[in-house]
Amino acid sequence: MGCAPSIHVSQSGVIYCRDSDESNSPHQTTTTISQGTAATLHGLFIKTDAADTIPSVLAYQSRQPPPPPPQQEKCAAHQRREPAGRESRTGVPHCCGVEAETQTSQSSVKASTTEIEIGPMRLTQDPIQVLLIFAKEDKQSDGFWWACDRAGYRCNLARTPESALECFLDKHHEIIVIDQRNCRYFDAEAICRSIRATKPAEHTVILAVVPQKSAAQEETSVLPILRAGFNRRFLENSSIIACYNELIQIEHGEVRSQFKLRACNSMFTALEHCNEAIEITSDDHIIQYVNPAFERMMGYQKGELIGKELTELPKSDKNHADLLDTINTCIKRGKEWQGVYYARRKSGDSIQQHVKITPVTGQGGKIRHFVSLKKLCCTNDGNKQPYKTPRDEKCADQFHPDSHSFRCKNRRKESIDVKSITSQSSDAPSLQNRRYSSVARIHSMTIEAPITKVINIINSAQENSPVTVAEALDRVLEILRTTELYSPQLGTKDEDPHTSDLVGGLMTDGLRRLSGNEYVFSKNTNHLSVPITINDVPPSIAHLLDNEESWDFNIFELEAVTNKRPLVYLGLKIFARFGVCEFLNCSEATLRAWFQVIEANYHSSNSYHNSTHAADVLHATAFFLGKERVKASLDHLDEVAALIAATVHDVDHPGRTNSFLCNAGSELAVLYNDTAVLESHHTALAFQLTAKDNKCNIFKNLNRNHYRTLRQAIIDMVLATEMTKHFEHVNKFVNSITKPMASEETNSNNEGSDCECTTNLKNFPDNQTLIKRMMIKCADVSNPCRPLELCIEWAGRISEEYFAQTDEEKRQGLPVVMPVFDRNTCSIPKSQISFIDYFIMDMFDAWDAFAHLPVLMQHLANNYKHWKTLDESKCRSLRLPSENNNGS
Repeated sequence: MGCAPSIHVSQSGVIYCRDSDESNSPHQTTTTISQGTAATLHGLFIKTDAADTIPSVLAYQSRQPPPPPPQQEKCAAHQRREPAGRESRTGVPHCCGVEAETQTSQSSVKASTTEIEIGPMRLTQDPIQVLLIFAKEDKQSDGFWWACDRAGYRCNLARTPESALECFLDKHHEIIVIDQRNCRYFDAEAICRSIRATKPAEHTVILAVVPQKSAAQEETSVLPILRAGFNRRFLENSSIIACYNELIQIEHGEVRSQFKLRACNSMFTALEHCNEAIEITSDDHIIQYVNPAFERMMGYQKGELIGKELTELPKSDKNHADLLDTINTCIKRGKEWQGVYYARRKSGDSIQQHVKITPVTGQGGKIRHFVSLKKLCCTNDGNKQPYKTPRDEKCADQFHPDSHSFRCKNRRKESIDVKSITSQSSDAPSLQNRRYSSVARIHSMTIEAPITKVINIINSAQENSPVTVAEALDRVLEILRTTELYSPQLGTKDEDPHTSDLVGGLMTDGLRRLSGNEYVFSKNTNHLSVPITINDVPPSIAHLLDNEESWDFNIFELEAVTNKRPLVYLGLKIFARFGVCEFLNCSEATLRAWFQVIEANYHSSNSYHNSTHAADVLHATAFFLGKERVKASLDHLDEVAALIAATVHDVDHPGRTNSFLCNAGSELAVLYNDTAVLESHHTALAFQLTAKDNKCNIFKNLNRNHYRTLRQAIIDMVLATEMTKHFEHVNKFVNSITKPMASEETNSNNEGSDCECTTNLKNFPDNQTLIKRMMIKCADVSNPCRPLELCIEWAGRISEEYFAQTDEEKRQGLPVVMPVFDRNTCSIPKSQISFIDYFIMDMFDAWDAFAHLPVLMQHLANNYKHWKTLDESKCRSLRLPSENNNGS
């Protein structure tokens, strides 16, 4: 047996390789390596002095086989031919009984595991294993062999169908390459079918190597090889890099996909052993899966349910008639539904269930499945317990001998006594004891939020309550623990794309990302000429401003005569009426300069969100501040804060929604973490512009405390205009202001009742905050309450802005937030009806109950009737055709 060769490297980069045999007769081979390269031999890595300058060197590890087992010593390691300059590979009897039929590589590139995520699950994939099935070794098999070596894959080479199948069943390769170029040696399709017939082949990718076609030959279909079980076809190409690219593409494509599918088996195992009944249906409610717990609960076998529509199963008559419609409406909008539902078992009896149905979205955001989790409720038939399987009862008895009494006393997880758990586990490790004691300390902490106190009160009330009451309180607790306490679930009446799009566009932050698209603001820095004093106003403008205290004030006429600069003129007039300069201790010149800067930063190119809208909101805010009950409820500081907030509430608005900015990955969305992006920008920019130049700094003479209080009030009001918390603000106002006030007025008939009510409101700063929020919210969306002609103009302007956004979303390839606002198909009357129904009507009913606004409510009713008439006439524009012809 030969000894290992001795190798010497000179400083000039010359390798002297001496092979010594048993007779010690040397045979010297000299190889010269140019300066600046490393000497790399197959099986050996020789580092030269010159190699220090090389950034990376490919090193092949030794491929010498391990010593053969005693019983196989008679089978010499099979030596295969190699490309010129490469060390020969030898067969290794790892997986097959015949060494000469199988060879195994040990990659020179260190194989590493790969982390792959599937949903919230993180998986670790071992190095890829490849099986090459070639009857004769040639350049093509060499190409794949060395491609595996480069990629860091573990590779086996089999020469016969029998050894290939035996090797695969032992190794479970992820990729198999079968030579289909010559059927003289073996039937490649038959080998593929035999491998596919085995269980491990379910997730294996099989590649067929086919011969190159000449230019004269017609391309053949791949269907025959796909039907045989192959996944892909590879046209003969012995280039190592071509083989390498093919294998890498397979790994990053099919192999990783199959790896994720294999991981699903663990999830199905969890579902099979889960104690909760689980049912999975398609988007059209065809049952796709039920777990054993579901079978036990409902009395069906899996085969009786899979493939059936839910409508085919018998229903219980104990549910409300419209419950199914309510559930379907909710889940079809992508929202989770949970509640109590009566189901009919196969035996015919009805059972009460706690049901949670979660929509699962797939590609394109479309709902693909519904997952239902079902738990049995306690019944109210005396002491009758929920349906339990014998296995469930056995498990319960193992833990609680007196299981009946335990369930009655401690039905909820929250009822378990932490101290008793700790005492029961006194013989457990100290770490476990410390864990329980820390939990006990958390439960005994005195730092409690109001909602925590409410939950604790309900928990206490549950302990001694009847079963039905305790179950109802369980549902109350589930609702209280959610974060969306004030966001209503859409009912059947909202099955309207206009409402859906308005809600999606205005009440979400559009958290879908598309990289590379950013929205950049264009700054409007035109210098505006303004009157020297409030009295230095052109007569035409002064005449219009004489009517500014009326709700029917025409802001569009002011826009026309001021050349789209109504905010400065109207602002100076209103601020003078409310004594803003006196409160701020600033000059009128400073106030004029401030209005000029703020209006310059509104975009006149926007059809809706421009300085005319700001002036309109300022006018509505001033009108509301003039109502007796509002005036009596707020301080002078609140009035000033409200007027300033109305003025700046949309400054530098880009004419696009928050959802658009988040989807486009704009700088502002990144800056404000996709939360209240525009509203945060409006307030921040307003204070930056104000403090930037002393000439326009209206706050410069305020003391620190007044400034901080005023600033906080302005920020709070501007942020209240963000629509994602619309229902939270409205419901808080109703529950804290409107309802208590109505109750107090009902119980008191003396003349001072109204005065006492407003005095009480003024004594609570939280109530003042709710009033200011409600006021600016109503002012911001008061268009439907304006006179009809103004309402129509505003509707046209906001629709045009939404149309422009939809156009831009389509151009940039962004998600279309409000698809119904397509200028070619949109019905403006329908959009206005949906907006009034969903956002306006309830809010203005509550605001009217507080501020007493009969004129607004009459306009709202008239305008709603106008839009209804248009909708019933199938008219999609702002007016009926006859009205347009008459020039109305």
